[in-house]
Amino acid sequence: MQDADREARHQARMARKKAIIDAHIAAADEERGLLLINTGNGKGKSSAAFGVLARALGHGMNCAVIQFIKSRSDTGEEAFFRDHPRVKWHVMGDGFTWDTQNDAQDRATARTAWEQAVGYLRDPAIDLLILDEFTYTLKYGWLPLEKVSRELMSRPEMQHVIITGRAAPEGLIEIADTVTTMDLTRHAYHAGVKAMPGIEW
Repeated sequence: MQDADREARHQARMARKKAIIDAHIAAADEERGLLLINTGNGKGKSSAAFGVLARALGHGMNCAVIQFIKSRSDTGEEAFFRDHPRVKWHVMGDGFTWDTQNDAQDRATARTAWEQAVGYLRDPAIDLLILDEFTYTLKYGWLPLEKVSRELMSRPEMQHVIITGRAAPEGLIEIADTVTTMDLTRHAYHAGVKAMPGIEW
């Protein structure tokens, strides 16, 4: 009898929950392109974006990726996606700022990459655009937030954009549809483990 009561209570709870969820789903009837931001100090911001890239390709979407800080072209994600006929892949960074140690160069490189991004942001044939490690261009003042926001907000109606990187500025967060902040609890690097292929790059 106790098991039957527990099951009855469970079914009643799930019925109430289903009614709430169904109502939310029914209320979400708008269709448009989304702006997503993956930020925070935790690992997985770019990895999550590339997971969405795989999903979009599964739906036949045309996609583009611009990497703003990263300069290496031996990553697993690039090796996997670059030759896909519906992916345009651009590695346009010069490396981390502590490697370049040249603010003028970093600024010029970021602006060149942004010009490429603007071309895609104005192209309705691009269904998904990933701006990888883009937040740093705003954090360091290489690009003006107002200009960036204007381009993002005026992109084609059905175009999705994913921006990754730490310290996303509040002004960018305010115009985003979905913001995910990834926290760092533990990282193997802090225990002296090298960046491992297939996990970190």
